[in-house]
Amino acid sequence: MTHPGTAEKILRAALQLFEQGGADAVSMRRVAEAVGITPMAIYRHFPNREALLKRLSDDSFHAVAHEWQAHAQHPDVLKRLIALLEPYLDYALAHPHLFDHAFSLRRDDARRFPADFRERQSPTLTIIADTITEGMRQGLLRRDDPWNVAMTLWAHSHGLIALFRAGRFSYDEAQFRHFYLESLGKLIDGIKC
Repeated sequence: MTHPGTAEKILRAALQLFEQGGADAVSMRRVAEAVGITPMAIYRHFPNREALLKRLSDDSFHAVAHEWQAHAQHPDVLKRLIALLEPYLDYALAHPHLFDHAFSLRRDDARRFPADFRERQSPTLTIIADTITEGMRQGLLRRDDPWNVAMTLWAHSHGLIALFRAGRFSYDEAQFRHFYLESLGKLIDGIKC
């Protein structure tokens, strides 16, 4: 059994603080206290707080991408699109502060549509665009720009989640999940051949 190194302990402590109170809760002093080191010791592993927050965000992005990749194998392209967008909802509900940091707050290092996405820099939206391209090739989806369609699906999904999290639905989580998946299904029906 291997024990986590200091950098891993720092990340775990920072993640726990982040999950509880968002980015504002993550200070080098609080992280150091949680790990049992001095705040200055953190700088041996992360040059500043922003680098630590970026690493948390990047790690969460990769976790989402890994989850999406697991769903990218469904043989039915139309069902696969829904299966790919459901983990986005799962992630938003399970990790609201990381979700906000990754997808709802302005960040200078965030990918920009369309250039960064067309260059396949997004590990998540690339999977959606590839699935849409496959659906178009199979004659299941209307011919269009797959990246624009992927962004439309993502924007719809994100908008619904943002509205739910802002209290604009009277649904509980189960009711909202049903509505979310049904709404995505209607959107996908609109792009079918």
